[in-house]
Amino acid sequence: MREILVIDDLGNKLGPMTPREALEIARSRGLDLVEVAPTAQPPVCRIVDYGKYKYEQGKKDRDAAKKQRQAAEIKGMTLRPGTDDHDLDFKIKNILKFLGDGDKVKVTVRFRSREMTHPEFAQASLQKIVDSVTESAVGIVERPATMEGKQMIMVLSPSKEVTKKPAGPGVPKAKPAPKAVTGDAQADESKPEGDEGAEAVEAVPTPEPAESVVEAPVAPQTDVPTE
Repeated sequence: MREILVIDDLGNKLGPMTPREALEIARSRGLDLVEVAPTAQPPVCRIVDYGKYKYEQGKKDRDAAKKQRQAAEIKGMTLRPGTDDHDLDFKIKNILKFLGDGDKVKVTVRFRSREMTHPEFAQASLQKIVDSVTESAVGIVERPATMEGKQMIMVLSPSKEVTKKPAGPGVPKAKPAPKAVTGDAQADESKPEGDEGAEAVEAVPTPEPAESVVEAPVAPQTDVPTE
């Protein structure tokens, strides 16, 4: 039987041993044995409280997904140097909503040929946006307004106090579950080497195979000739 490397609930390495020996140690402590690095040589298993372990892994996955969404989502808002006050107020309302939902906002002012000679109009519109964001306390200026070709761009970020909106469609799926070591389970010797620190998630116990039902053969019927 192939050996595994065992780490106890205190983080101490117990050294290589058979899965049966590791299971006996885990059961004697009232804990579980979970395989966390199946590709390592030898495979690594931890002695843990499985309920607590599953909760902590789920929390890590949710935090990682939240950071990924925050880094990826940025809303865009486009203006003209001559945008009137009514349209500007409407755009400001949307910007405040985006920041309140926890999204960044990229504000772009696009210039036409002669408008390039009067950048102060665009600067006045952007300053009005900054003042509204500051007064509402929903965001901060991450990147001040700068000219890029025929565009003036400013980036706003939500305040730290703003909580990110709940996850919607497109949230990354959970990682595949590792195997839970039970009984006389043996590790697959054909697996390549890996990192002992690999992260693991919930182990799903394998259901017992159902008994198969074999139907008795039915004798073929023959036609009886009639007189």
